[in-house]
Amino acid sequence: MSDRQNRYLARNLCWVFVIEGLETYILLPRDPADLDLLLDSYRNEPRRDDLDVVIGVRTHIAPPEMCNGLAVPVVVFDQLYSFDRDSLIEAIPKPDSVAEKNLAKFRTTAGQLFDQLIQMADNAGAINEHRALNYLTVRYPRIYAATAEQFERNFSFVAVEVVTSRLSGARSIVDVIFSYRHRETDVVEKQFVRVDVTEEFPFLVTKMGPYYDR
Repeated sequence: MSDRQNRYLARNLCWVFVIEGLETYILLPRDPADLDLLLDSYRNEPRRDDLDVVIGVRTHIAPPEMCNGLAVPVVVFDQLYSFDRDSLIEAIPKPDSVAEKNLAKFRTTAGQLFDQLIQMADNAGAINEHRALNYLTVRYPRIYAATAEQFERNFSFVAVEVVTSRLSGARSIVDVIFSYRHRETDVVEKQFVRVDVTEEFPFLVTKMGPYYDR
């Protein structure tokens, strides 16, 4: 299908985004040239650690004639990234606080945090809380550095919570709160980062810092 003379086949296929084994969205590129992104996302031998990130706008439920009666929402996408877990972890920049000799340990810690984040809840990216968490997981390496620093202080990552920010009003802003518990004293420390999820593309409002319960 990647051959130009066979491109009509790719245009007539039904491209379905599957989450945890469930058919969740039908994907349509906003720009026809982005059909290549769909083709590049195809794997001859899929693995469990394969990852796809879709950024787009969810629209209507597909009509019966669209994909053989598959009644799921249609997502018109603007960006699609395909990679695997190990590539993502390897691409996380090494924090200045991590010595070169401890790089392997940092990668292990980052991998553990990533695994916990994607397993904590069903996440189809349909609500603001999930969109913020997905954005941070793949676009904000500071969450991995902060977790590694807490591990060095004998703290374990125990929870993440997403709440509507007090700054939210005309814009949709959420606070993503990471909780860490000391392995010996059970004292809990929290850090948070603020994300604007008003439009299609989330962005950072404030960098990660200490969070104090109100």
